[in-house]
Amino acid sequence: MESSLKALGFDGVHRVRVGKYLELILVASSRENAASLVEDMAGRLLSNPVIENYNYTLQEVET
Repeated sequence: MESSLKALGFDGVHRVRVGKYLELILVASSRENAASLVEDMAGRLLSNPVIENYNYTLQEVET
C-alpha cells in the first residue's frame, strides 16, 4: 500500500498499516495540508466510495 501511494505521488508517507482501520504516518507542512492529503489518498486509493464510507482523525506525533 505504501509503494502504491508513493507511485501516485504521495512521497511523504512513511508507514501504512491496514487492518480494520488504516494507520498512516506522513509528513505534512500543516494540519490542513495533512487533512487534504488524507482526503486525496482516501479518494484515489484507500477506500472504495461506492461501497465504503470513511472518516479519519489527525494526531501529531514526535519523530
